[in-house]
This record gives sequence, C-alpha cells and structure tokens, in this order.
Amino acid sequence: RALAAVTGSDLIRLQCYEGLAASQAIYEWNYQRQLLAIQAGKAEDEIFSEAYLLERPLLKAIRQEVAPVLLIDEIDRADEEFEAYLLEVLSDWQISVPELGTLEAVTRPMVILTVNGTRDLSDALRRRCLYAFVDYPDRVTELAILAARCPGIETQLAGQIVSFVQALRKEELEKRPGIAEMLDFAAALAGLGVNDLTDDPVALTAALATLLKTEADRATVPTEVAQRLAGKAA
Repeated sequence: RALAAVTGSDLIRLQCYEGLAASQAIYEWNYQRQLLAIQAGKAEDEIFSEAYLLERPLLKAIRQEVAPVLLIDEIDRADEEFEAYLLEVLSDWQISVPELGTLEAVTRPMVILTVNGTRDLSDALRRRCLYAFVDYPDRVTELAILAARCPGIETQLAGQIVSFVQALRKEELEKRPGIAEMLDFAAALAGLGVNDLTDDPVALTAALATLLKTEADRATVPTEVAQRLAGKAA
C-alpha cells in the first residue's frame, strides 16, 4: 500500500491459497455471456474474443497503462504447479491464451511476493526474485509504530507493552506475536482500562488472547509466566 501510494499507482492483490487455479489468478472466459452469444448465433471466433475475457489479477496487472503494484501474497500457500504459471509472467512479461495467442505486457508491474515459510519455493521462481527478510523491529522502531497507531497510549505503558511482547517472542512459542498482535494487545489493554501491566493479573491474562493464538502457546505462557514477564517489562 505504501509503495502504491508513493508511486501514485494502483495496488492489485492476488491472495494465494491451496488449490488456487490459473483461471482464478490469470484469466477465465465469461461462460454465461458466451452461452448467450452461442444462442444468439455468434461465430466461434467472436465468442473467443477479448469481449468475453475476464481479467484476473495477473493479467490485469500487466495490462495497465500505468504500472501498478502487484502483490502476490503468501505464494508458498499455493501449489507448486501454480509457480509454473508465474514464470511466464515474471520472466517474459506475457500470458498465453490459447484462443487468442500471446498477450504481451503493456507495462511491467512492480511485483512483491510474500512467503511465510509454509514450503520451499522452486529455484526457478527464486532466481527471478530479489530476496528480503523482514525481521521483527528493534525496540525504538516498535515504540514508534505503537505511538503512531495508538497515540492515546501513555509513554510508560507503551514501553511496558513493547518490552513484554519482545520478551514473549523469546519464549518457545509455535507462533510468535508480530506487530499486528502487539497493536491488538495494546488496544485490548486500553479497552480494559489497564495503565500498568503489573496492576491487574486478571486483565493481563485476558489480554493475552490477542498475543497467543494456539492452545500450546497458552499453556507455555500461563498466568505466572505472564506476570514474571510483565514484572521485567515494568
């Protein structure tokens, strides 16, 4: 979103998931309109024309007059076979439609692919990408994010929240809390009227629901562990 805002371009998003088909990501035919055209006696070459072509995110992204930002989100959640469809787009900037031929890109989108480590990507896809690892921010940066997103949080409590969450990330968790969870935690504390993490153990335990998202993690951080971390954060 930030890149699209800075460049003044559109953001086109493709959310990947298991079983994602090429027709859902690249293009598909408008079968209902084609059926009506057949009933109206249209010729086959008219039916398989661009008038009946439905653009999905990948095709739409390469046919913009102004290069958009194309976000291919969580590509590792899609099947390995789907990566093969991406190669033609990311290397040749074109898409092959059997009925129409090769559709070349009008502009080259700025492409961002994200992965969560669900599976390894193919070497062919990695070769076409520049790799960047987004780690958790340092304390100063995380405090700045909290101040920007939750300006009503008092300075002392903000420091406790960031210290608590950063300490929690060092525990043996299945899913360590990220920035979004940290902000939810801050909002929950504000909603519960908490001004100090050490004041109300019951409220602290309740707010942990925003940070710990599996039963195993809840067992790893019982009330006494949360209180210990809160005491150090204070």
